[in-house]
Amino acid sequence: MNKHGLAERLAEDVGLTRVTAIAAVESVVECITKALEAGEQVTLVGFGTFAPSERKARQGRNPATGETLEIPQRTAVRFTAGQALKKRLNR
Repeated sequence: MNKHGLAERLAEDVGLTRVTAIAAVESVVECITKALEAGEQVTLVGFGTFAPSERKARQGRNPATGETLEIPQRTAVRFTAGQALKKRLNR
């Protein structure tokens, strides 16, 4: 499922127009993104937690040539599923 599929399902479940549902999904994604950019963690109780995670610079290898290359430091996003989500997926 992609964002538009999620918006369509939201529109059906809540009774919103498709345009309003798309705007709502886009807004939620933007709010989560801005919080992660600011270094904050976002917790949706019952669903899970999104948190920024720093990855250190390291050396890697080009698999085609075997050449060593430097992989720069970066920020990744980690997601930890909440208890309610874990229970629903593992019935």
